[in-house]
Amino acid sequence: MIRVVVGGAIRKDDIAKMVQEIGGEKVEVKVMTDLQAALAIQSNQADYYIGACHTGGGGALSMAIALLTIVKCATVSMPGRPPKEEEIIQAVAAGKVAFGFTGDHMEAALPIIMREILAK
Repeated sequence: MIRVVVGGAIRKDDIAKMVQEIGGEKVEVKVMTDLQAALAIQSNQADYYIGACHTGGGGALSMAIALLTIVKCATVSMPGRPPKEEEIIQAVAAGKVAFGFTGDHMEAALPIIMREILAK
Protein backbone atom coordinates (compact mmCIF):
# COMPACT_ATOMS: atom_id res chain seq x y z
CA MET A 1 0.00 0.00 0.00
CA ILE A 2 1.36 3.39 -1.02
CA ARG A 3 0.54 6.09 1.53
CA VAL A 4 -0.05 9.52 -0.02
CA VAL A 5 -0.66 12.69 1.95
CA VAL A 6 -2.15 15.76 0.34
CA GLY A 7 -1.06 19.15 1.62
CA GLY A 8 -0.68 22.42 -0.20
CA ALA A 9 -2.81 25.53 -0.26
CA ILE A 10 -5.60 24.68 -2.74
CA ARG A 11 -7.66 21.86 -4.25
CA LYS A 12 -6.74 19.33 -1.54
CA ASP A 13 -9.99 17.39 -1.80
CA ASP A 14 -9.85 17.34 -5.61
CA ILE A 15 -6.26 16.09 -5.53
CA ALA A 16 -7.06 13.41 -2.97
CA LYS A 17 -10.03 12.22 -5.03
CA MET A 18 -7.95 12.01 -8.20
CA VAL A 19 -5.08 10.21 -6.45
CA GLN A 20 -7.57 7.66 -5.09
CA GLU A 21 -9.20 7.22 -8.51
CA ILE A 22 -5.84 6.63 -10.18
CA GLY A 23 -4.34 4.44 -7.46
CA GLY A 24 -7.42 2.51 -6.45
CA GLU A 25 -6.72 -0.15 -3.84
CA LYS A 26 -2.96 0.39 -4.17
CA VAL A 27 -3.07 3.74 -2.38
CA GLU A 28 -4.20 5.21 0.91
CA VAL A 29 -4.81 8.96 0.71
CA LYS A 30 -5.12 11.45 3.56
CA VAL A 31 -5.73 15.20 3.37
CA MET A 32 -3.70 17.12 5.95
CA THR A 33 -2.32 20.54 6.66
CA ASP A 34 1.06 21.25 5.08
CA LEU A 35 2.86 20.77 8.37
CA GLN A 36 1.06 17.53 9.22
CA ALA A 37 1.70 16.13 5.74
CA ALA A 38 5.41 16.98 5.77
CA LEU A 39 5.77 15.54 9.26
CA ALA A 40 4.03 12.35 8.10
CA ILE A 41 6.67 11.92 5.40
CA GLN A 42 9.50 12.81 7.79
CA SER A 43 8.31 10.28 10.38
CA ASN A 44 7.73 7.55 7.78
CA GLN A 45 3.96 7.54 8.34
CA ALA A 46 3.44 8.36 4.66
CA ASP A 47 5.37 7.69 1.46
CA TYR A 48 4.53 10.64 -0.79
CA TYR A 49 3.37 14.25 -0.41
CA ILE A 50 1.38 16.03 -3.10
CA GLY A 51 0.29 19.65 -2.96
CA ALA A 52 -0.94 22.50 -5.11
CA CYS A 53 -0.89 26.26 -4.86
CA HIS A 54 -0.99 29.23 -7.22
CA THR A 55 2.77 29.20 -7.88
CA GLY A 56 3.56 25.47 -7.78
CA GLY A 57 6.22 25.70 -5.09
CA GLY A 58 5.32 28.20 -2.39
CA GLY A 59 2.15 27.10 -0.65
CA ALA A 60 2.37 23.68 -2.27
CA LEU A 61 5.78 22.72 -0.93
CA SER A 62 7.11 25.22 1.61
CA MET A 63 6.68 22.98 4.66
CA ALA A 64 7.90 19.93 2.75
CA ILE A 65 11.02 21.81 1.65
CA ALA A 66 11.61 23.07 5.20
CA LEU A 67 11.33 19.63 6.81
CA LEU A 68 12.44 17.25 4.06
CA THR A 69 14.90 19.54 2.22
CA ILE A 70 14.76 20.57 -1.41
CA VAL A 71 16.54 17.33 -2.33
CA LYS A 72 13.32 15.37 -1.66
CA CYS A 73 10.95 17.89 -3.31
CA ALA A 74 10.02 18.71 -6.89
CA THR A 75 8.02 21.60 -8.31
CA VAL A 76 6.54 20.03 -11.42
CA SER A 77 4.68 23.07 -12.75
CA MET A 78 4.46 26.83 -12.34
CA PRO A 79 2.28 29.54 -13.88
CA GLY A 80 3.00 29.50 -17.60
CA ARG A 81 5.15 26.36 -17.26
CA PRO A 82 3.00 23.23 -17.48
CA PRO A 83 4.28 19.91 -16.17
CA LYS A 84 6.76 18.07 -18.36
CA GLU A 85 6.49 14.30 -18.36
CA GLU A 86 10.24 13.68 -18.60
CA GLU A 87 10.95 15.94 -15.60
CA ILE A 88 8.37 14.11 -13.49
CA ILE A 89 9.78 10.72 -14.52
CA GLN A 90 13.27 11.89 -13.54
CA ALA A 91 12.06 13.33 -10.22
CA VAL A 92 10.37 10.10 -9.14
CA ALA A 93 13.35 8.03 -10.31
CA ALA A 94 15.68 10.33 -8.34
CA GLY A 95 13.79 9.58 -5.13
CA LYS A 96 11.76 12.77 -4.76
CA VAL A 97 8.84 12.21 -2.39
CA ALA A 98 7.09 15.61 -2.39
CA PHE A 99 5.53 17.08 -5.51
CA GLY A 100 4.03 20.53 -6.01
CA PHE A 101 2.18 22.05 -8.94
CA THR A 102 -0.26 24.82 -9.74
CA GLY A 103 -3.90 23.99 -9.13
CA ASP A 104 -4.81 24.42 -12.79
CA HIS A 105 -2.24 21.77 -13.78
CA MET A 106 -3.66 19.05 -11.54
CA GLU A 107 -5.21 17.10 -14.42
CA ALA A 108 -1.92 17.13 -16.35
CA ALA A 109 0.49 16.50 -13.47
CA LEU A 110 -1.24 13.95 -11.25
CA PRO A 111 -1.69 11.12 -13.76
CA ILE A 112 2.04 11.21 -14.58
CA ILE A 113 3.13 11.50 -10.94
CA MET A 114 0.89 8.64 -9.88
CA ARG A 115 1.81 6.44 -12.84
CA GLU A 116 5.48 6.76 -11.96
CA ILE A 117 4.93 6.21 -8.23
CA LEU A 118 2.79 3.14 -8.87
CA ALA A 119 5.41 1.75 -11.28
CA LYS A 120 8.19 1.87 -8.63
